[in-house]
Amino acid sequence: MTSNWGYTRPMSGVDHKNEDFDVVVRGGLWFDGTGSPGVVRNLGIRDGVVAVVTSDELPVGPGTEVVEAEGRWVMPGFVDTHTHYDAEVLVGPGLPESVRHGVTTVLMGNCSISTVYVPPVDAADLFSRVEALPREHVLTALERSKTWNSPREYIETLNALPLGPNITAFVGHSDVRASVMGLGRSTDGANRPTRDELAAIDARVSEALDAGFLGVSTMTNPWDKMDGDRYRSRTLPSTHASWSEFRRLHKILRRRGRVLQAVPNLNTKYDVAFFAAASTGLGRKPMKTSVLAAADTKAERWVNRIFGPIAYAANRIGKGAFRWQHLPTTFEVYSDGIDLVVFEEFGSGRAALHLQEEMGRNDLLRDEAYRRWFRRDFEKKFSPRVWHRDFDDTRIVECPDESLVGRSIGDVARQRKLHPVDTFLDLVVEYGRDFRWHTVIANDRPKVADRLIRTDGITLGFSDAGAHLRNMAFYNFGICLLRRIHEGEQRGKPVLPLHTAVHKLTGELADFYGIDAGHLRIGDRADFVVIDPAGLDEDTDRYHEAPLEEFGGLRRMVNRNDRAVTATAVAGRVVFRDGQFVPGYGRTVGTGRFLRAGVEERGPAPARTMEASVG
Repeated sequence: MTSNWGYTRPMSGVDHKNEDFDVVVRGGLWFDGTGSPGVVRNLGIRDGVVAVVTSDELPVGPGTEVVEAEGRWVMPGFVDTHTHYDAEVLVGPGLPESVRHGVTTVLMGNCSISTVYVPPVDAADLFSRVEALPREHVLTALERSKTWNSPREYIETLNALPLGPNITAFVGHSDVRASVMGLGRSTDGANRPTRDELAAIDARVSEALDAGFLGVSTMTNPWDKMDGDRYRSRTLPSTHASWSEFRRLHKILRRRGRVLQAVPNLNTKYDVAFFAAASTGLGRKPMKTSVLAAADTKAERWVNRIFGPIAYAANRIGKGAFRWQHLPTTFEVYSDGIDLVVFEEFGSGRAALHLQEEMGRNDLLRDEAYRRWFRRDFEKKFSPRVWHRDFDDTRIVECPDESLVGRSIGDVARQRKLHPVDTFLDLVVEYGRDFRWHTVIANDRPKVADRLIRTDGITLGFSDAGAHLRNMAFYNFGICLLRRIHEGEQRGKPVLPLHTAVHKLTGELADFYGIDAGHLRIGDRADFVVIDPAGLDEDTDRYHEAPLEEFGGLRRMVNRNDRAVTATAVAGRVVFRDGQFVPGYGRTVGTGRFLRAGVEERGPAPARTMEASVG
C-alpha cells in the first residue's frame, strides 16, 4: 500500500498482542481524510505515527494513553490555510486557540506579509494596521526573537520552539519586495524596481522555495495600509507591483509547482480575472492559485454568483488549478469605536484610521466638514464595498451608557433625531474604544452558504486566526462546518456527506498545498482530533474573550467549543483533552514542526533546543 508521498505503509491485520502502543483510540467513527466514508475502528499509535487501524481490540500497556471515542468522530487534524500567526508564534508557539478547536496545521505568511527578510521594525509596520495587531507587541516579539538571516534559518528558528501545531508558510511578496528595495521605495508608486532588484526579488523567492516554503503570497487590495510613523497609510509594497513583476513570480511558481496566494483589489475586482488566467494550463503547466474570498456579502448580494463560473472557466476550460478561499460560517465582526478594517473602504474612514492619537482623531470626528465628507462616503449607492453600511444592522454590545446596550446605532439615531453617521461619530468621540458594537458582513443566508460549500473550486479556510484580535474570531471554522453538516443530517436535509466535509477540512487542503498533513492512515503522522457530535451546539456561535498574555494581556475574541473537541493530538501526543492542555504546553512541551512543501515529515517533532526560553 503506497501513499501519495512515495513510501510504503504497513498493512493492518498482524498480531499485536505483544506490542505496546503510545496511544490507543478506541471505538470511534474513523475518517482517514481521503474522502472515504467513516468506519468504526480502533487506532494504535506508536512513535508519532499511526501503526494500526483495526476492528480488533488493541492491547494497552502500562504506558499507553487511551482515548475512548465510542459515539464520537476521529479524523485528521484540521488544516487552517489562512492565518497571521507570524508574530504570535514567536512568543506563544503553542497557538492554543487553534489547537483547542482541532487545528493541527496552520499556514502563515498570507496576504503578502511574512517576517522572513525584512527587519523587525519594517515587519511591524507591514503587519500591525493591516491585521489589527498592537504594533508595540508585534515589534517586541520580533526584536526578541529574530536571529535568522535566511529562509532556512527562519525554519530552524521555528523548529527550535515548542510549537503546538505544525507550521508551514508562504513567503510574502511585500516582505521580499521591501527587503530588496527598502520599505520607503517599495511603497512609493513613483518607484519601480530596477532590473537588478527584480533579479534579487526572484532570487529571494527561489531561496525560500528551496528551503521548503509553500509559495508566494501577494496583495493588490488598496485597503491594507502601513502602520508606524515613517510610511503610515501607504499601501503595502505588493500593491505597487506591475503585472510584469507579478508574471515573473508566476513563472517561478509554475516551474516549481508551488502555490500563489492572492488578495485581489476588493474595490474594482477586475484583477480576479488576471489571477484566474494565471492559474490556467493551456499549453503550459498550471499554477496553483488560492484567492480571497468566496463570500455572500450583504453589501453586494450578486457577487456570490460569480465564484463558481470563474473557477469553472479557470479549471475546466483553462485546465488550471484555481481555488477560492471560503469561511464556512457567518462573517460577523465587532468594533471598538471606529477601529475596524471596513472603514478602510472609503476615504473619510481611512483619514480617521490614519490618526493614531485619540485626541487628534476626536478633533477630526467633531469637525463638521469631515462629517459631511463621511456622510457622502457612507451614502454612496454604487461604490464598491464589502460592508453594507447600514447602522440599523448593528448591535451595541458594550458601552458605559448601559441603556444603549442591545440597541442598534440606527435606533439610537432616531431617538436622538440625528443622522446615523452623526450619532455613530458622537458615540465614538464620547466613549472611544469603550463603545463596542457588532454587525454581520457576509454569509448570513444558509442556503447560499451551503451552495458555496458544495461549489467546485471553493476550498475552506480564511479563518484569519492570529489577526483582528478584537474584531473577529474564526478559530473554530472547522467546528462550525461540522455543526452545519450534523444539523443538516438530523433534519434529513444533508448539506454534504460527513466524510466529504472532513475531506474538505483536511486531505483536500493538504494535497492542494503539497504538505504532509490532512490524512490519518496507517503510516501517517498521527495528527488527529476527536469530535463529540453532541457538543456541536449553540456554543459554536457564542462570544468569548480571553487574555493574550504574550501581547500584554490584551483581551482578544476567542471561541470555546470544548464539548465538541474532546481531544487533539499532534505527532501522536494528545496535547488537549476535555478542555485542558497538558502541563507545559507551548513552553516546555512542543509537538509541531515546520512542514516543508513536498517533504515527508514523519514521527515526533525534532528535538528542541529552546524549549524553556518561551514566555
